Amino acid sequence: MPELLLELLSEEIPARMQTRAAEDLVRLVGEALTPLNPRAATGFSGPRRIALTLTLDAVVPGTTIAERGPREGAPDKALDGFTRKHGVTRDDLVLEGGFWVLNRTVPPVEAATRIAEVLPPLLRRFPWPKSMRWGQGSAFTWVRPLRRILCLLDGQVVDFTLADGEDNGHGLCADRFSEGHRFTAPAPFAPDSAAAWQAGLRDRQVLADAAERRTLIAEGVARLAAEEGLSVAADPGLVDEVAGLTEWPVPFLGRIDAAFMDLPAEVMQVSMRVNQRYFALRNDDGGAAPRFAFVANLLPADGGALTIAGNERVLRARFADARHFWDLDRSRTLASRVPALDAVVFHAALGSQGARVARIVRLAGLLAPMVGADPAHAERAALLAKADLTTGMVGEFPELQGVMGAYYARHDDEAADVAQAVAEHYMPRGQTDGVPTAPVSIAVALADKIDSLTAFFAAGEKPGGSGDPYALRRAALGVIRIIRENALRLDLVRLFVLASESLPGELANAPDLELLPAFVAERLRVQLRAEGARHDILAAISSGNADSDITRLLARTEALAAMLATDDGRNLLAATKRAANILRIEDRKDGPHDGAPDPVLYEQDEERDLANALLETIPAVEAAIAGERFEDAMRAAAGLRPVLDRFFEAVTVNADRADLRLNRLRLLANLRRMTVLIADFSQIEG
Repeated sequence: MPELLLELLSEEIPARMQTRAAEDLVRLVGEALTPLNPRAATGFSGPRRIALTLTLDAVVPGTTIAERGPREGAPDKALDGFTRKHGVTRDDLVLEGGFWVLNRTVPPVEAATRIAEVLPPLLRRFPWPKSMRWGQGSAFTWVRPLRRILCLLDGQVVDFTLADGEDNGHGLCADRFSEGHRFTAPAPFAPDSAAAWQAGLRDRQVLADAAERRTLIAEGVARLAAEEGLSVAADPGLVDEVAGLTEWPVPFLGRIDAAFMDLPAEVMQVSMRVNQRYFALRNDDGGAAPRFAFVANLLPADGGALTIAGNERVLRARFADARHFWDLDRSRTLASRVPALDAVVFHAALGSQGARVARIVRLAGLLAPMVGADPAHAERAALLAKADLTTGMVGEFPELQGVMGAYYARHDDEAADVAQAVAEHYMPRGQTDGVPTAPVSIAVALADKIDSLTAFFAAGEKPGGSGDPYALRRAALGVIRIIRENALRLDLVRLFVLASESLPGELANAPDLELLPAFVAERLRVQLRAEGARHDILAAISSGNADSDITRLLARTEALAAMLATDDGRNLLAATKRAANILRIEDRKDGPHDGAPDPVLYEQDEERDLANALLETIPAVEAAIAGERFEDAMRAAAGLRPVLDRFFEAVTVNADRADLRLNRLRLLANLRRMTVLIADFSQIEG
């Protein structure tokens, strides 16, 4: 099986684009070479190159293709048109099954020929998020100027060029050369296999495998930190980014001047990460350590002394800027910044950030007693929650909004739970982020997210397809997680109504507001599906049910799922679906078959047993659901299983006598009314 090696060497590729580019290269080349049965494809990415290796067949086998033409006896014009289209004569056609057929032989194609055919157009349409033109004479674009194309099939160059007619393709042609590290080994070298290519790059201070670079960076920084009795602040994204910036990563530690150690740890970490791609280190107690880690792109001749000193000098300048913002921001109280939010536009239809804060303050005050929070503290926290948007620190580092507000609130001697709520009201920021658990924090976080949902839906900005510019799906999931993880009992529909009452003008009655409960319900089903839970059961319970208490709905879902996991539950589900199917068919004929069945018309014991069981079960289920004893309700329903089994085994529902048939259908309708109290069983899978 021949081995294909393709490397595209360019100027520096942005780190955020490298992994996706390698994946796209593997996918597109694999699709283009499908006739050669490509397999064992591996992608590589780095600061200056994307590449792939794979194995494939040596040849595309020849085939015979039958092209069916006009019917026998068709007009001559039709036959002439068919032959002209395919460039053949009538003598080349044969009659098969009443049609003229052209049997064409497609000769075999060598792998190198196929590769040379498909790669130039593939590279010309390569899907970089952003690309650029350079030089003259070519419209070919790449993420950065492309310098070399290495393409080998079993060690032999696959000859092709990017030139296309008068477009010179920057003179780029496939050859056998690669290059090592830009500074330590820039001279070309000629590998003869994928293994030799990787080994040759390694000998020239380039690690082609991004995963290997990530591991070396993470483990190397952690090892240096451990030698100092420190740990690395977790930041997988930074590891990935640095792996995309370095070909030969060499970790080092530097020192932080003691004069900056009173800065907030978050400020230090964000400043180091955003400005310099440095790693923050922590002491045993979790506090900021007076050291930082960074990764060089080569091993300096002096062992790194000059490199460390230079990075320490740069960091001092960065921290001096942070110190300026820190001191300047604290010269004013956080509360004094609130009026400035009136000049910050939130949304053209929704007014300023100041108007938004007023809505959140009102809603947080209403929510506070529902979640056990002090209304005055909730309103105060909501008032201050967005004030740090006007500070210099958040202007420089938007990632710190909320965090800096909490620091400034503590500096102003605000109540502890108020400052905590300012810090936590954005939570959860993502799937791995925690949720607020303090009552005041919960009230403000919910108020913030519910206001976003109602305001943007009212303004006609609901998500569509994959688009969600205002992160409303994330806001809905945040509301769901806060409620679930704190076991809150809240009526979401009522909260949406309360929030909408503060919206400007006619937006309070915008039609899209009616879509909010279904939107949140769908997000809940998505979350349950991601957790591997029975989202179909939640859908069944929610069907025709106006309950918007997420905690209660999930309790009912868990109770029904537990019942359906038993033999009685599974058999009850099957029996009720059977009853529903019978009723659906018969109702179309002469239904609905409502009304109480007549006991006088019961002819079989199985009818009487089911009727008596329903007389006992329906009140028991109703009472249990009303008392939120959902497990009791499910147990009562599951108790119907044996009498239902016997009923369907012994009783013919569609009896010949019309009065018996009607009575038995009414009995099944009673069963359906009972199951609807629990869920719409037709939506449950299985």
